Parts: sequence; C-alpha cells; structure tokens
Amino acid sequence: MRAANPHPALGSRPIEHRRTPSGLIALALGGFGIGLTEFLIAGLLPQVASSLAVSEAEAGRLISGYALSVAIGAIALTAATTRLPRKQVLVGLMVLFVIGNLLSALAPNYPVMMLGRVIAALCHGSFFGIGSLVARDLVTPDRKSRAVAVMFAGLTLANVLGVPFGALVGERWGWRAAFWAVTAIGVLALTGIAALVPAQRPTRTGHSAPTPAAGLRAQFRAFRSWQVWLTLTATGLGYGGMFGAFSYIAYTFTEVGGFSSADVAWLLMVYGVGLVAGNLIGGRAADRDRDRALVLALLGLTVTLAVFGFLAASPTATVLLVFLMGLFGFAAVPGMITRVTDAAHGAALAAGANVSASNLGNALGAWLGGLALTAGLGYTAPLYVGAGLTLTAVLVMTVAAHQASRH
Repeated sequence: MRAANPHPALGSRPIEHRRTPSGLIALALGGFGIGLTEFLIAGLLPQVASSLAVSEAEAGRLISGYALSVAIGAIALTAATTRLPRKQVLVGLMVLFVIGNLLSALAPNYPVMMLGRVIAALCHGSFFGIGSLVARDLVTPDRKSRAVAVMFAGLTLANVLGVPFGALVGERWGWRAAFWAVTAIGVLALTGIAALVPAQRPTRTGHSAPTPAAGLRAQFRAFRSWQVWLTLTATGLGYGGMFGAFSYIAYTFTEVGGFSSADVAWLLMVYGVGLVAGNLIGGRAADRDRDRALVLALLGLTVTLAVFGFLAASPTATVLLVFLMGLFGFAAVPGMITRVTDAAHGAALAAGANVSASNLGNALGAWLGGLALTAGLGYTAPLYVGAGLTLTAVLVMTVAAHQASRH
C-alpha cells in the first residue's frame, strides 16, 4: 500500500495554485531599491555636483563608476559566495546595499560618495544573478521564467520611476533625502527577504536539496558549455543594441523628432512602461517556448530600431516606437537568464556572468553609437547601430536554438 504524500503541496504533481509567492515580492522590492539607486542619480547630478564642489564631469563618474562596479561585482561576489546558502548571500548583499546608500546619504565629500556608490553597485549583479536562481526555485518548473520576470519587475518599475523620483525628492528635500529613501527601501527589502524567502529550495518530491554546482570549480566547469557562451553573447549584443540606441535617445527626440527638452521625461516614461510590459510578457512567452520567444523578441527589437531610425521625424511614430523599443528590449531578459542557468546546470556564476554581459553590452552599444555620432552620421545613427547589434544577436540566438534542438 502506497504511503500518503506528507507534502501534498510539493508532491510529484505540478502545483496548481497561481498565487505569487511572498518571497518573490520581497525579491522584487530588493530589485526596485537597487534599480532606484542606479537610475535616480541622473536627476540629481547638478545638486550633487554643487553640494560636493565637483564638476559636472566628475559627478557623472558616479554613474560610470557604478556601472563598472556592477560588471565586476557580478562575477567577483558570486564567485566568492558559491559555497554559502543563497538566502544568506541575498541577505548579505542587501546589507551591503544599505551600507552603500547610507554612505551616499551621509557623504561629506566626493570620495565618500563614490565609495558609497561602488559598495551599492557591487551587490547589484550578484543580487539579480543569485536572486533569479532563488526566484525560479520558488515556483514549479513551468513558471520559472515568469518568476524571474516578477523579480525583475522591481527593476523595470525603478527604470520608470527612478529619474523622476530622484528629481522630485531632490527638489523638495535635497539630494540626500533621495538616498535616505532608498536606504529605507533597502531595509524593508532586507527584512522581507530574511522573513519570506525559504532557507532551502524545495524539490518536486518535497525534500530540501543542496544548491547545485556549489563548488567554485564546478561553477567554472559550467562555462565549458557552448550554450552558455552563445546565450551570454546574445545577451550582450541584445542589450548593446537597445542601450546603444537608448544612450542617445534624448537627442533623437529633440533634434530629429522636434520634441522639446521638457518632453523627454514623459517620453522616457513611455519607454519605461514598455520595459515593464515586455518583462512580464517575455516571462510568460519564455515559459511556453523559450528559444522561439527569445528569437522573436530580438527580431522585434531589430525591426523596431530600424523603423525608428526611418520614422524618427514623426512625433506619433516616435511615441509608439519608443514604447515598442522598451517592450521588445526587455522581453528577452527573463528567458535569457533561465536559459543561461539551465545550460550551466544551475551555476550561480553563470547568472552573474549574464548580468556582466548585459553591462558590457551596454558599454559597447553606447561606444559604437557615440562613434557613429562623431563620424557625423546624424542623430538617428545610434538607432541603426543598435539594429545591427540586435540583428547579430538574432543570428547568435538562432544558432544556439538550432544546436539545442539537435541535442
């Protein structure tokens, strides 16, 4: 006689409930706080430069320094914490995040401000890399990309609200108040993760399981897979295409589309709404047919950027296309993360590498777009450069999908 299943909610049959696990909400809140830290500084640079008595160029390095630290931290911290339980790592990363923003809020001078930005940035890549692995373990396998999308919803919302939030709070209460607010969000996220994220991931049989690919040697062994490298390459090129165009989009709005500088803020919010929608739609599509969804998302971004370059002089077309740019640009993110971690057999270092690849892609796209502008090719040139990069990403992803189907 077969014994009754002592864990019916985690039995051999797929879980049917559709309520979002509370741990996912805590992870999304952490992502929201980290996203705010990244984006809000753009609306505060004049105040920060004046308060700390530095030039606008030096203040701008608070943004580039953050981005470089994200790329480094995603690999370094993930590698350093491979043998630790993932929940403990996430809690530690949020502590680091709170300390970094607290330093920024209290900074008496520019070096301390930069130190706070670097400390906060170091946790960025590892949080999203490790957090994505935890998120997918909180749901059944058929919903793992949607779980990652829920966690990244915090980041996409921060993209929409970050700059206006920083500008509004900074104008009313000063730039330090914005960092105090983010510090408070970090404390809430830290509390939520500590209380709501399970200490160990459940398996389909109801027993706790050890973290896969725990040792550092096993983490690096995962990079022997061509699927890992193809996915990382597609991620970098896809991000590079989107951000190569996005880095100079304000000039496209004002110099080509005829919008005023005051219109840039709401146009960027339209782009942000597209990011939010693309993240959620992409997560659901990836759970149905991941490789097909990724190819279509990258192809959609390629077409959008190319058409945007052609129709940038039309205000109506610009509003629609900047929304589609955000939608297709982020639709690939949840699927790329689950794909690279599946190919790496759950290695957290691969998830961190995916974040680093996206940041390197951002830098590549912005550099190539800048070269096109310097060459005198016009303010639509970054859009065409972006389309070229994403078309290359489509080809790489198609090769990856074809090889995966053969095996």
